[in-house]
Amino acid sequence: MQKLQSTRRVLVGLAGLVAGTSSVALAGDQVSLAVLKISGVPVEHESGMAWLGDGADTLLGLVNTIDTLAFDDEFDGLVIRLKDAGFGITQVEELGQAIERYKDEGKKVHIFSEGYDTGGLMLASYADEVLLQAGGYVSFPGMHMEEMYMADMFAWIGVKAQMVQVGDYKGANETATRSGPSDAWDQNISSLLDGMYGNMRSIMMDGRGLSGRELDEAMVVAWAASGAEAVEVDLVDEVVDLPELKDYLSEFYDADVSWVTNPYAVKKASMDMSNPFAFLSMMSKQGGVQVDHPTIAVLHINGVIVDGDSGKGGMFGGGDQVGSRTIRNAIEELIKEDLIRGVVIRVDSPGGSAIASEIMWQGIERLKEYKPVWVSVGSMAASGGYYVLVGGEKVYVNPSSIVGSIGVVGGKYAIGDVYERLQLKIVERSRGPVAGLFGSGLWDESQIALIREEMTDTYNLFTSRVKAGRDGIRLNKTAEGRLFVGSDAIGLNMADEIGGLDDAINDLAEELDLVDFDVANYPAPPSFETMIENMLGGFIQSPGMAIGQSQIETTLRMLLGEHRYLSVVDELNGMMLLRDEPVLLMNPRALIIR
Repeated sequence: MQKLQSTRRVLVGLAGLVAGTSSVALAGDQVSLAVLKISGVPVEHESGMAWLGDGADTLLGLVNTIDTLAFDDEFDGLVIRLKDAGFGITQVEELGQAIERYKDEGKKVHIFSEGYDTGGLMLASYADEVLLQAGGYVSFPGMHMEEMYMADMFAWIGVKAQMVQVGDYKGANETATRSGPSDAWDQNISSLLDGMYGNMRSIMMDGRGLSGRELDEAMVVAWAASGAEAVEVDLVDEVVDLPELKDYLSEFYDADVSWVTNPYAVKKASMDMSNPFAFLSMMSKQGGVQVDHPTIAVLHINGVIVDGDSGKGGMFGGGDQVGSRTIRNAIEELIKEDLIRGVVIRVDSPGGSAIASEIMWQGIERLKEYKPVWVSVGSMAASGGYYVLVGGEKVYVNPSSIVGSIGVVGGKYAIGDVYERLQLKIVERSRGPVAGLFGSGLWDESQIALIREEMTDTYNLFTSRVKAGRDGIRLNKTAEGRLFVGSDAIGLNMADEIGGLDDAINDLAEELDLVDFDVANYPAPPSFETMIENMLGGFIQSPGMAIGQSQIETTLRMLLGEHRYLSVVDELNGMMLLRDEPVLLMNPRALIIR
């Protein structure tokens, strides 16, 4: 009962949902179903624009909605409606475990979608029944991965990437310096892909009751399958037209079916843009997290790790950048708030700045002096992300979380040849023995040795943090840039438990003897006023750059396609950090897995 009460408190505090249940007595010939709609890709936490509408579903909010529904006597079953939903494999694992817990209470789960891709089909395999819209499709080709190597492109435009790495398996320099993978990187990434593919197969085989041979045969058919074909190979149970879904479920339960869509959702008030007073009132609201109850805080380290403040994208657009200053400020807030009893750090990062990673690690060490600090890994805690992870006292990973990449890469892009091709004459003037180190020309051997010495010092500091945080870890098996899936990381003492964010929160609450508690997310989203100031300030200071970045992002999206763009953009933005510092804790992110 303790976990139920905790989960309900999580539901109220995090997702803005009402967890009270009804004691309506159901007639023997009537069944009440909850319908949970999932649209788009679940996010780690709400953005600063969430107040404009319902916003995207948070992963933890969805997990706790399912957990609460498991104990809600008003509902006898659950229908999950996927509407253009997209899932990463670790999101499937966390949602899937919530579905398993729901089924353990003796209730049925049905998943309905107009079409299933690999992620949707994996999630559906946890349900009792997989339903496909009549005329819909199933695409389950397996797992495909692409790596991008840009050395030839750089040579063509006159850029030479000079990178030095510490750790044979690190591979972060190879995207820019090679036309194909080294043997060490090929072994590293192949082993990682084997682990992820094995986890994917296990989910499908366990959920659908298929043997390995049967799954192989199904995948041959289902790379692009009709509903009838998907049913034939046991990937889908029934094909149902949406208007007939309620009648179909009535037959399934042999009872009249009623349902409630998103039963706990609370409609958020939207702002009336025609009312200037409402607009001014919204601008006056301050950012921050309100804590008035014993609370477990979730500190999100999500995106490329950079110095300074967190932000969106970089030169090439793309995803989140998490800043060391933002995280340290959030840590100070956590320390000052007495009602926050413990902290779970949610890491989903390929790394980035070595300096910023160390600053965050120092902050976590300070935080541990005041409160217990555990860690939950989303899709990735690699390189600088793993550096941050080792500050935690207990680490949870999903089976397919990517962890490791304990190594260092650093260098610069020597663009002197570009200047020559453009007939630009450059006159360099330096004062000091190493003042010209980051000029446009190539390094000589002595300069490369200087960079290697700096990177070796960074690597030694990194490994010392790992050894201090992961007692008994064997660096000869885990370091030098090696990558592992979460299911393998446990045996290597790189993490402690298999579980999602919800597991980490509830286990920490149990450790602290908290039964009734809230969950609060940090860093807090910025206030409306701050966002407007940032938007206008950036435009006023550098309108040309803002337009240029938009054009670069649009061009890359068109040239690479959406999947390739989203995979390579963090890699490109991360490598651009070399403009400001020579040493990175960065994992190659230019991986496209389908």
